[in-house]
Amino acid sequence: MNSTDKTPATPTVASHDAIRAHFQEAHGVLEAMLGNPDLMGAVAHAAEALSGSISRGGKIISCGNGGSMCDAMHFAEELTGRYRDDRKPLPAISISDPSHMTCVGNDYGFEQVFSRFVEAMGQPGDALLAISTSGNSPNVLRAAKVAREKGMTVVGLTGKDGGKLAALCDVEVRVPWNGAADRIQEVHIKCIHAFIDRIEAG
Repeated sequence: MNSTDKTPATPTVASHDAIRAHFQEAHGVLEAMLGNPDLMGAVAHAAEALSGSISRGGKIISCGNGGSMCDAMHFAEELTGRYRDDRKPLPAISISDPSHMTCVGNDYGFEQVFSRFVEAMGQPGDALLAISTSGNSPNVLRAAKVAREKGMTVVGLTGKDGGKLAALCDVEVRVPWNGAADRIQEVHIKCIHAFIDRIEAG
């Protein structure tokens, strides 16, 4: 075959099986969520808490690390920008500004990159959406503690056993998965979209 030939290689049976197993595992986690009325109730309760904060004139601050930061950013931009339908922008902000993150990380340590922002910007009646697949991210835990001290509602998206974050949340949605974080993150984004649906409904 010519070295410039761009024809993709034919997938092997093993690669097909691995890909199918990937989707089956993800499907299993979703089925576990759907089959648990308490978890579905927690998603609804979290959505009401976030929607209520905005309807009462507050805002939502979101935070997380790595993929969870991407989810926090996605949540905020869908509210300030546009989700499915045209409507007025809604007050939400993710803690993701590089200048803030590097300033605080350099001067105070990475554990305070979220809490300093919450301390500066959070107000009673606001909500914090705290995202941590393990529930044990030190900077997310510190942000949740500061949010509670300021009279904010804390909604947590977690996984595994909920970690230390579970005890700091007014409402926790815990994905029933003890394996790799990516499966938990896949459900977190579905929860986030459910939250936005409810918030847009007013």
